[in-house]
Amino acid sequence: MKTAHFILVFCLLALASPFAYASDPSPLQDFCVAINDPKDAVFVNGKFCKDPKLAKAQDFYYSGLNIPRNTSNPVGSTVTPVNVAQIPGLNTLGISLVRIDYAPNGGLNPPHTHPRATEILVVVEGTLYVGFVTSNTDNRLITKVLYPGDVFVFPIGLIHFQFNVGKTNAVAFAALSSQNPGVITVANAVFGSNPPSNTDVLVKAFQLDKNVHTFRACTSIMMKRLQLFVAAFAILAFSSLLASASDPSPLQDFCVAVNDTKNGVFVNGKFCKDPKLANAEDFFYSGLNIPRNTSNPVGSTVTPVNVAQIPGLNTLGISLVRIDYAPYGGLNPPHTHPRATEILVVLEGTLYVGFVTSNTDNRLITKVLNPGDVFVFPVGLIHFQFNIGNTKAVAFAGLSSQNPGVITIANAVFGPNPPINPDVLTKAFQLDKNIVTYLQSKFWSDNN
Repeated sequence: MKTAHFILVFCLLALASPFAYASDPSPLQDFCVAINDPKDAVFVNGKFCKDPKLAKAQDFYYSGLNIPRNTSNPVGSTVTPVNVAQIPGLNTLGISLVRIDYAPNGGLNPPHTHPRATEILVVVEGTLYVGFVTSNTDNRLITKVLYPGDVFVFPIGLIHFQFNVGKTNAVAFAALSSQNPGVITVANAVFGSNPPSNTDVLVKAFQLDKNVHTFRACTSIMMKRLQLFVAAFAILAFSSLLASASDPSPLQDFCVAVNDTKNGVFVNGKFCKDPKLANAEDFFYSGLNIPRNTSNPVGSTVTPVNVAQIPGLNTLGISLVRIDYAPYGGLNPPHTHPRATEILVVLEGTLYVGFVTSNTDNRLITKVLNPGDVFVFPVGLIHFQFNIGNTKAVAFAGLSSQNPGVITIANAVFGPNPPINPDVLTKAFQLDKNIVTYLQSKFWSDNN
């Protein structure tokens, strides 16, 4: 019966898949802040855009993700989204974030899909049994038990779930590779649609007695959500013809990276393991709960979880990092990610963060962040985080690429090998040549 259930849903998703890309359309500007008033705005990617000169830090900011949510509902879980509806500056940038709270002894984020996003989840508290099901005709269940610091990937469009098998509350954060990933809860969509699905269709599809089908619960709220998903699909289907904001769209459930080319296929820069040989370990990483050593010149350490650590991320367009900052000035120095937007949530400490817009404006947009605060750094822009507190700070960040890349500005300008001609730097930075030579002679360490 479960197999028939999954087959029905996957058939529907298979019909939709040719019309949608794996992530949001590529931005054609630094950012496109969503605005409801169309006056003096330009219609781009489904939202009107605020004049970039009027954008401010608040457009890239959200607060309160440190607050536990009420899980006293039938499934025992609550998902708190931080997408373009909460942070208008996410518009066109192809990433979002959620906090998920699970009740003890069985809190469930029920089987669902994200039609437009891969999800990468990190457990902060508790013990979760998680899994996803591959598409037809394999319909293979891949599962794992996760503990604090463990990371797991749910590929785009696949039915997946999380279940609290512990006796205490559980909490997880997840990044998703779309500004508006969408959610289709399988039970609600199949048995709770409005108007209801034809009984004969469901009886035959799920091989049930006709009387069993009467438990369906029709709600206008669910219908409105489904209508929203359909509208979003139509918009993305049109815009996806133009460009993609992050990694190329996958052409299969997943493409697990493998170094051995035997029986592999070259796709998106990595050879792919035979999907039938993929297992839970290919989508798993452990240890993101462990504090890192920040005794380096900049006072910070970035721990990446990308395709190098989780081969199952190959082609799925998202990754994750943990950043540890030393007290009194731990710095993640000015840098860019050439292939990714970053959405960061603070877990501990107080960070002064900011980014600089591109020429000719070069405007600095900054904000002080406390635990539970979220901030967005648009793709390709120079940005930084600086610990202004007297205790250590910790943050997690999602990035809209399986391999976002990092260019630390000071290292790239003054520390490349071979070095840039001093005359170039003297003129570019309007510095005395001796200062340039001194800077080039320094050892430029990184924090990765």
